[in-house]
Amino acid sequence: MEIKEITANPNLTGQVRLIENVTYAAVDGEALKLSLLVPWLQRYRVRELKQRPLLVFVQGSSWQRPTLGEEIPQLVRYVHQGMVVATIQHRNSIEGHPFPAFLEDVKTAIRFLRAHAAKYAIDPDRVVLWGTSSGGNAALLTGLTGNDKRYRTAAYPEESDAVNAVIACFAPTDVEDVFKYSGQVPGSDLLQYCLFGKDQKKWPNLKKEMSPLYQIKAGQAYPPFLLFHGDADRVVPYHQMEDMAHALADAGVDVTAVRVKGADHETNFWSPAVYDLAADFIQGQVHPSKTEK
Repeated sequence: MEIKEITANPNLTGQVRLIENVTYAAVDGEALKLSLLVPWLQRYRVRELKQRPLLVFVQGSSWQRPTLGEEIPQLVRYVHQGMVVATIQHRNSIEGHPFPAFLEDVKTAIRFLRAHAAKYAIDPDRVVLWGTSSGGNAALLTGLTGNDKRYRTAAYPEESDAVNAVIACFAPTDVEDVFKYSGQVPGSDLLQYCLFGKDQKKWPNLKKEMSPLYQIKAGQAYPPFLLFHGDADRVVPYHQMEDMAHALADAGVDVTAVRVKGADHETNFWSPAVYDLAADFIQGQVHPSKTEK
């Protein structure tokens, strides 16, 4: 019998640790959770880790409670590329949490992660926010309203909720238009009542406030944006991405828009090209170290 030998891995290179169900806040007795993907060395010798840029991911959920693990298998690649990755939940709009609850929660999670940067080897000055569908709507709004007092809870008051860059995939940018486009979808009327309340006279203003397209202010500094959208999307019309991209560009904002030919909402949208373009964008904005440790 031959006994083979291999070399040990003292720095745990290439190993990724999943830290599940971290409570980042409690609102009205409800625990709000996030999960983290970090280098495995974080568990044993976190002080040896260089601070890494943070990628915060918000899964689409029709503004209900996101599934934390939906994209974790795909997000692991960004830990190998030098990031710490967090995927976050927010309150459920149809359980009595109207707009702007989901936006407040995303911002609170960002401040929590900055407050615990040393624990997770995060560089608090390099934060990228990525959202899909309703999560993309939240990501765009967060990018456009950094440290806006309207959406700031009391949690972690010393921390910023502004981000360095935003990625949004098939995101609603004009909420009124989305509800008209998908008006035949079961539950869309209920969702509007849950998001905007019973007084329909208030809906137009609330829908504009929740629409990133109408939140771009001339002369204000914004982070760079990377937008993706499928041109066969049957939930959020493709033109919304182009409208958003033009509006950002007209305001002097750094924006890149990507049309995914033949892609519907979620489903066949995803491909290696999407993840590679996102990685290139992140690399260009926050320059994560490619050194595994």
